[in-house]
Amino acid sequence: MNIKPISSQIRVIDGTIETVSVIANQIGMRDKMALDNVVRSVNEILSNVKSEGDEAVAAYTKRFDRVSLAANSFIVSSEAINDAYAQLPEEDISILSEVRDNIKAYHETQLKNSAKGFMTTGPGGGEVGMVVRPLERVGLYVPGGTAPLPSSVLMNAIPAIVAGVDELIMCTPPLPDGTIAPAILVAADLAGVHKIYRIGGAQAIAAMAYGTETIPPVDKICGPGNIYVNTAKRLVYGTCDIDMFAGPSEILIIADETADPRFVACDMLSQAEHDSLASALLLTTSDQLIKEVLSVIDHYYSLASRRDILSESLRDYAAIVKVQSLEQGVEFANGLAPEHLELCVEESRIPDLLASVKNAGAVFLGHFSPEPLGDYYAGPNHVLPTSGTARFFSPLNVEDFRKKMSIIHYNQASLNAVAESVERLAMVEQLDCHARSVTVRRKAIEEGHSKLKI
Repeated sequence: MNIKPISSQIRVIDGTIETVSVIANQIGMRDKMALDNVVRSVNEILSNVKSEGDEAVAAYTKRFDRVSLAANSFIVSSEAINDAYAQLPEEDISILSEVRDNIKAYHETQLKNSAKGFMTTGPGGGEVGMVVRPLERVGLYVPGGTAPLPSSVLMNAIPAIVAGVDELIMCTPPLPDGTIAPAILVAADLAGVHKIYRIGGAQAIAAMAYGTETIPPVDKICGPGNIYVNTAKRLVYGTCDIDMFAGPSEILIIADETADPRFVACDMLSQAEHDSLASALLLTTSDQLIKEVLSVIDHYYSLASRRDILSESLRDYAAIVKVQSLEQGVEFANGLAPEHLELCVEESRIPDLLASVKNAGAVFLGHFSPEPLGDYYAGPNHVLPTSGTARFFSPLNVEDFRKKMSIIHYNQASLNAVAESVERLAMVEQLDCHARSVTVRRKAIEEGHSKLKI
C-alpha cells in the first residue's frame, strides 16, 4: 500500500516570540470544547440522573453504550474480577503488579514528605495548627473506547489509596457485550478499588456527583474522558471536587544536534496518536535534525495503525520550531507550559536547562527518558496539567486526596489577652454580633464565669 508522506503537513517555522505565541493560542483553543450543544446535552443528562437516579443511568447506558443493564447488575461482581484474572496473561498481571508497586512506592515517599499537620503557640498564648484528613469517598472514571487503559486506573487510584481515602469507587463504560476489559478489572483490583460500576459517559459523572439508589455520591471525581465526560466534570464541580480541567495531550521536545532523529520522531508520534487534538512540538537549534526528523516521521507514520488520527494531529497541532539557542527553547517552553517536556540534549547541558524550567507537567531528561516511560512505568503520576495550566496546576498526587483543617484552641487567659483586638476589628467591619461573641466571654472571664448574666 502506497502511503502518502505526512511530513509536508508539519509546519517548520523560525522561533520568535510572535510565532510561538500563535502556536500557544492555537494549542490553548483545543480545550474550548464545551460547545453549546454539548453543554445542553450534558445538562440534560445531569438533570435526569439527579432526578431519576438508576432509571436514567440505565437508559443512557442503553442509549450510548448499547447495553441493557438493570440497576442490580451495575456493580461488577467478584466473580467477574476473578474471571478477568483468568483471562489476562500472567505476564500482564505481573507487569501491572510491578507498575502498581512502582507507583505506590513513589506516592508513599511523597506522602512522607507532605505536610502532616502541626500545633504551635499562637497570638496571646493560644494554640493554633492544622490537621490533615483524607477524603472519605472518591470516584474514578476510566474510559472504555477501543483500547483498555489499565495505566489510567493505576495512576488515579493508587494516590487516593495511599492518601487514606476510605472508599474508592470506579465507573467505566461496558463493552458492547456488557463486559469490562480484563486489564481494567485486574488493574482496579490490584490498585485497591472498592467497587466497580459498568457505567460510562456523562451519566456516570452525574451518578457519582449526585448519587443514585445504587451509586453513592463522592467527594471528588478523577480520571480522563471524552468531551461529554469532561464537560460533565466541569458542570458538577462545586457539587463535588474534580481532579483538573483536562484538555488534549501534548508534548514539547527541546533537542540539540546530539539528539537521535528516530527518538524524537517516535516521541512526537507517540503523543500525536492519542487523538486528533493532541499536540507535538519540537524546538531545536539544529537544521540537520529538522531535516532528519521529518524524514523519519514519514517512515514511522507509514507503520502506524492510527494514521487517521496522526494525520489530523500532525497537520493541525504539530510544529517544528528553529530556535537560536537551547535557552531560547526553554524560554518558549515556559510560555507554553506543556504537559510533557523532553530535554533531548547533551547530558552536560541538562542541569542548567532544568534549572531554568518553570512550567511543565513532567520533565523527561536526556535521550533515554521517553515520555511513555512516564505514561506507564516510572512511578510519577501521568495525570498532568494540559493547555498551559502547568503554570498553576501540579500532577495528580496524594495531596489531591487530602484536605487540611485549621485548629484553634484558646483558654480563658489567652482569649482575654486578645479579646479587645478582636472586638475592635469586628466593629470596624460593622459586625457587632462578631464582637459580642468575644465580649460575652471576656465579661464572663472578668466575673469569674460563675453564672449566666445578660
